[in-house]
Amino acid sequence: MEPTQRLQFVASEEESALQRLPPHNLEAEQALLAAILHSNHAYEKVSDFLLPEHFADGAHERIYRACGKLIERGQLANAITLKGFFDQDGGLADVGGAAYLAELQAAPVNPDVRHYGRLIHDLFLRRELIALAQDIDESAYEQDPDSAATNQIEQAEQRLYSLAETGLAEGGLQPFSGALTEAVTLIEAAYRRDGALAGLATHFAEIDKLLGGLHRSDLIILAGRPSMGKTALATNIAFNVAKSRRLERGPDGQSFEEPETVAFFSLEMSAEQLAGRILSEQSGVRSDSLRKGAITQEDFDKVFDAARELQALRLFIDDTPAISVPALRTRARRLKRQHGLSLIVVDYLQLMTVPGGGKSDSRVQEVSEITRGLKAIAKELDVPVIALSQLSRQVEQREDKRPQLSDLRESGSIEQDADMVLFVYREQYYLERAEPMRRENENDEKYHERYERWKQRCEEVYGLAEVIVAKQRHGPIGIRKLTFDGDTTRFGDYIADEYLPDAH
Repeated sequence: MEPTQRLQFVASEEESALQRLPPHNLEAEQALLAAILHSNHAYEKVSDFLLPEHFADGAHERIYRACGKLIERGQLANAITLKGFFDQDGGLADVGGAAYLAELQAAPVNPDVRHYGRLIHDLFLRRELIALAQDIDESAYEQDPDSAATNQIEQAEQRLYSLAETGLAEGGLQPFSGALTEAVTLIEAAYRRDGALAGLATHFAEIDKLLGGLHRSDLIILAGRPSMGKTALATNIAFNVAKSRRLERGPDGQSFEEPETVAFFSLEMSAEQLAGRILSEQSGVRSDSLRKGAITQEDFDKVFDAARELQALRLFIDDTPAISVPALRTRARRLKRQHGLSLIVVDYLQLMTVPGGGKSDSRVQEVSEITRGLKAIAKELDVPVIALSQLSRQVEQREDKRPQLSDLRESGSIEQDADMVLFVYREQYYLERAEPMRRENENDEKYHERYERWKQRCEEVYGLAEVIVAKQRHGPIGIRKLTFDGDTTRFGDYIADEYLPDAH
């Protein structure tokens, strides 16, 4: 097609689009308003999702808004009480003025007002979709160097998500019996697993016993100072969950196994770096050797076998830097729709951004907005969300460097929004950097005594890590030990000496 012909074709398409009327149904709007004027109880059936601006007709929008004001004040809304609102309303004059209200109230009433409300809302969404498409079209044509196409896509996804959420609030008061049934179902599931877990297993035995697993809709903060092993523990848990399978029951009543799905949002490390770390964890080959390529044929075979096992897992990595909560939500919702979703991991929350470039006055407010958003995602998608967090430097100033809740950086609402707060602490890291030096005027005996105590303590904590459960809404707090292999960044269950089998 020649350029001139193409332009003519586009022009004709635009002309035909202009001739089309936006989707609307004035009869449905009239039927809904008639039902409300006839009985104000009808308003209660639709007011939780239908807003005045959802009406296509401006007069209907004003009538519905006025009805809402009166009903919410506890007053009666009908043609008589609304007459005063519209005697001087020029916008209502076109449809007959106050007499139009009397006509609506006298019209036949269909009791299924919720159906009309949903139809009106659906048509509103269609009009908004058309407007959004036009905005996307206009912004795509603009040659603005400050507005990359990828940013426009993110903004479009955010607007689409906001539009999808409009009027979907089906919550509200519900019978306690429904919540009770759900609670009993969870208890039964834990009972059938020998009372072990009510939530998703991390496959670290002592941690699972303390936590009861990772609970759906929970926000779990995993925090620690740099080099403590936050990312390593998060990747270990992500792998353990992804290699697990759960029992599901099909429509025919038959049980089948379904693999768990994990979404890992890595804001600090690239997907390749994260994959390399997980390969090291699972193959047992040192991570630095993998990076340098200094491995034997035997090591390569181990890596290849581990890669083949990992290939089959439903472990998805998104390494978008500075991702926002709306973008994360959109991608997690898409993954759940396509593959299911069992767990979300975010590494780490201080690297996330607030939509609009961060209009808050302080970083504390921005982080608070991020944690509230992550908690909302956990509830909406009904999955646990593990969000890694940095700790403030004040930890380093104390003699006992075990972290506390007050050490959470920008802790305005991190502690408040979190259902669980876990800290990773490795005493070995600090001891190795605190080798005793001879003090002034200290004799050999005292120096060697101090040095031996330090050396003994280093041996006692070598290869050990502590997971400190500092907050748990569902149960007790406490400390559990894990083993830690720094070469492969792999955690494992700790078995105390008294539980080891006798060597004799």
